This record gives sequence, C-alpha cells and structure tokens, in this order.
Amino acid sequence: MNLVTLQFKTTTNFEENLLKLVSLIKNTPDDSFILAPELCLNGYSYDNLYEAVNISTKAIKILKEISINKTISLTLTTSKDDKFFNTLFIFSKGNIIHTQSKVKLFPLGDEDKYFEAGNIENMKIIDINGIKVASLICFELRFIELWQRIRGADIILIPAMWGKLRKENFETLTKAIAVTNQCFVLASDSSNDNMASSSAIITPFGKVNLDDSKEMITQPFDKKEIKKMRTYLNIGLKG
Repeated sequence: MNLVTLQFKTTTNFEENLLKLVSLIKNTPDDSFILAPELCLNGYSYDNLYEAVNISTKAIKILKEISINKTISLTLTTSKDDKFFNTLFIFSKGNIIHTQSKVKLFPLGDEDKYFEAGNIENMKIIDINGIKVASLICFELRFIELWQRIRGADIILIPAMWGKLRKENFETLTKAIAVTNQCFVLASDSSNDNMASSSAIITPFGKVNLDDSKEMITQPFDKKEIKKMRTYLNIGLKG
C-alpha cells in the first residue's frame, strides 16, 4: 500500500477545487491511502456555507466512485438540523466507512461561531483491512488528552488548514505524535499563501518525508516498521 498526502491551494471556485482534488486522486496508484487538506473544497467559507454543503454532497458521490481501489480521506462541510459541521470522511471500496466531526474548533478563526462541535465518541481507532487508523483534525492536534484516545493506531491522519505563522508548531507536533505513538502519521495541510503547507509522511521512528513544493507526497507503507519500532523500544504498544 502507498501512503499519499496532498497539499494544494483552495480557491473561491468550489467546482474547480473538486476537479483539482479528483485529478490528483486519479493520478495515484491503486491501493493508495490518500489524505487531502482540511476543507480543501471550500475552505472556511462562512458566508457561503450552504453552497459548501452542496459541493460536499456532490463530492461524496464522486469520491465513492473513485475509491473502489483506493482509500480516500478528507474533511467536508456538512449540515444537520440547520447546524454546520467540519466532518472527516473515509471512503474505501466505494463506501463511506467512517465519519467524525471536528471536536475542538479553532477560536482564532471563528470556527466555533459557525460550526458545531462533533461527538468525541466518534474519535476512535477503526480497522481498515487489518490496519488500525485514527484521525485528529487540525486544531485537535494540540490536545494531549485526544492523543490518548487514539493511542495504539498504526496510522494517524491529520488533515489541516494550519497557518504559516505556526508552521514550526505543526511540524513539531506531527513528528511528536508519530514518535510517541510509534506509528505512521499522514499529515495534509493547505498550501494557500497564508497556510503552512508542511504536508508530510512520518515514520514510527520519526523520519519525515516533507516537501512544500509538491502537490503530492508518496511513500510505501510497511506495517513491519511499526512492529519493529514497538519491539525495539517497548513502551506498552502492540505491534
């Protein structure tokens, strides 16, 4: 399996953003596990949330179709009972296999004024083809108590729209969670001018595959690396 993390710009044209996302996904090999930046289809378009929900609905149908031989993860703007959520979806084999809405909303960006917090019980480790996968959405990465909820995952997904001013914070935290959990981390951040980029694939040993100039970063996944690290330095995690 190949791990793939994306980093590209989100424009004000939601349709163009969707075309860009689909094009990048189609250029990945079969059996890829792909993560896209947080809200990459529409950004934090607080003045246009209903249109954002519409593009999410369209995207869900397309992503189901193109996930037959791939696993695709990203966050979308969703709504329920006239409330809006920043919701992570994982697609695999043509189906939605997991959703969780962002629990910790970013106050500096007024996210907590426009979105509702998700249910923390949905933040959990799930099994995908024998691989334990968990997710933290952007700002959630800063909360150590949330790290404990996903302790033992083989892959941690971190979709983000993380600001350039805090670029070093993002890179430090994503590496730290890989090392402390002895797992692979797939981090995907926006490359908009005010964003950090810093999309990366990080190994259980803490080796970072990062290149801000690329729209796509890939690396083979080898579950044996997790077992090797957890056996070499036993901190109570099972390989």
